[in-house]
Amino acid sequence: MKSKYVLLASALLISVATFAQKDQIKAAEKALKAGNAQEAITILQGAEAASAAAPDAEKAQFQFVKANAHLALATKNENTDANLSAAAKAYQEVLTIEKTSGKAKFSAQASTSIIDVKYKLINAAIADSKAEKHAAGAKKLYDAYLLDKKDTINLYYAASTYVNAKEYETAYNAYDELKKLNYSGKGTNFYAVNKINGEEQFFPTAKERDQMVKLGTHEKPRTEDIPSKRGEIFKNMALILVQNGKVAEAKKAVAEARAANPDDKSLILTEANLYLDTKDYDTYKKLITEVLAQSPNDADLVFNLGVISYNAKNLVEAEKYYKRAIEIKPDYVNAYLNLAILKLDADKKLFEEIQKLGNSEKDNKRYEVLKKQREAVFTSALPYLEKASELDGTNEEVKGTLLSVYRALEMTEKAKALKAKMKK
Repeated sequence: MKSKYVLLASALLISVATFAQKDQIKAAEKALKAGNAQEAITILQGAEAASAAAPDAEKAQFQFVKANAHLALATKNENTDANLSAAAKAYQEVLTIEKTSGKAKFSAQASTSIIDVKYKLINAAIADSKAEKHAAGAKKLYDAYLLDKKDTINLYYAASTYVNAKEYETAYNAYDELKKLNYSGKGTNFYAVNKINGEEQFFPTAKERDQMVKLGTHEKPRTEDIPSKRGEIFKNMALILVQNGKVAEAKKAVAEARAANPDDKSLILTEANLYLDTKDYDTYKKLITEVLAQSPNDADLVFNLGVISYNAKNLVEAEKYYKRAIEIKPDYVNAYLNLAILKLDADKKLFEEIQKLGNSEKDNKRYEVLKKQREAVFTSALPYLEKASELDGTNEEVKGTLLSVYRALEMTEKAKALKAKMKK
């Protein structure tokens, strides 16, 4: 008989706790509606322990109110990182609880709010990157990926940002996850200029873009192919392995990637670059020959060969590839810019020598020789910069470099005209 009373007492205790939790959830909701999100969180903290024994419906409601409170604080920029993380976790708890119970009262709202949290994380990550807080930004991007695993681009950006943060092991793990997902990032972007503000706008599909052009609100439709990112992914994985002394493992990983993706040309370049970095020049040349044999008229591929050669300090080869890229694609802005940079590289030594000169007669004569040599360097770079500026008048790097060359060559009128354009 005594045991029955014990059971009855236990049931009464659970019932009282449940009612207390219901009251606390209601109180938290009331505080949240009144704009007191922090008070709502404090109230819920008192009900946290009882929540574990509550029915699924109340567990879901508890997590939903908790998530809303944390999101409200994050929206007010109060301890944004921690509150966004807490909100995301609580919303996911709502989805898990209601999926298990089969009763989806808060799931729709939670799913919508998760999207809001995701974009807040992405925007905060962008701000972190601009402030060079790469580790914090990478964590937010990875959290955004965890919220929506279909949006794998956030995992890619998280990996890249972890590299910038020099957190190489974490970056490697993120890249490895991309590898397992067989992520390529290859696709197409669609753009058109908004007639009202004159700004180019992105559209997710050609149909949506073309519809706006047809309606007359947009003009100048443009399509941009997004190349595969597999090469970059395996390249960075290989570089991390090389850095850790695992050269053989790095070569094996890239070779496996090529075998799995035989049509992905970027991976051949990645393998070539790996052999270049490890000073295996014979294999490097063999792979470069293979690349050119496959795609002799692929301007991007030829341009990338120029970049690899430039990084290897093989300036003759680099110039050859850049000029070949221009032959294939006469409006290749980056090829013109890189040719100019290649030419301007010669100025570094000349300038350093000038800085060391004194005021003796011998030094003054040497100065005149070096001055003429510098003028020849700037003159050789000038046509490439002017062509790049003509092709892309919005490229600030091109305009800035061109302005410096005009000044160095004392082309005052052209410098004034370019500076006036840059101010507009």
